[in-house]
Formats: sequence, structure tokens, C-alpha cells
Amino acid sequence: MSAVRRRLPDEVRAAAVRAVLLLSFTLIALMVATLASYASSGRVLVPALLAVALGVFGTAWCLLEILISRQIARERRRGPNAASPLAGSRERGRRPVVGDRAPSG
Repeated sequence: MSAVRRRLPDEVRAAAVRAVLLLSFTLIALMVATLASYASSGRVLVPALLAVALGVFGTAWCLLEILISRQIARERRRGPNAASPLAGSRERGRRPVVGDRAPSG
């Protein structure tokens, strides 16, 4: 029993690669900051901490980009005339039929 996996769209795959690259950059900057703090080197510590902060921000940005591009790809695959995922059976029960009207009075 082999499960068939769909290939990720190109924009989602590119966003995932950017996220992995930024995560690795952030981890390397974190290691440099840790070693600089052990060596009490202020000249290296401050830029390394700034690089860690920018890396965390960039990684979070890339993760949001992955979520948004996956949603866009899902909507594109579903098509423009498909029913909304929020359109459930409750909406059908609330709508009055054209001929029926509530009694006024």
C-alpha cells in the first residue's frame, strides 16, 4: 500500500527552501553569539545578536509565506466556481424558500 503524495507547487517549495535557509542562518548566528559570549568578545557579540534577531524575524516571515502560498495553491486547485469550505448545511436551512413568507403580525 503506497500512499500517493501530491507534489508541492513551485511557490510553496520555494518558500520552504527559503525558510530552511533562514533557519540554518539563524542557528549559525546563534552559535556564533554563544561562542562570542563565552569569549567575552563584544565586537562579535553585538552583530551576532542582531543577526539572530533578524533571522528569527525572517524565519517567522517565511513560515507565514508558506502558509499563505499553500492556501493560495489550494484555492487555485479547487477552482473559482467551487463552493466555499464554510458553506455548510446550516446556510441551506436558514434561507427561506421564495414562496414561503413568515406571517406578519
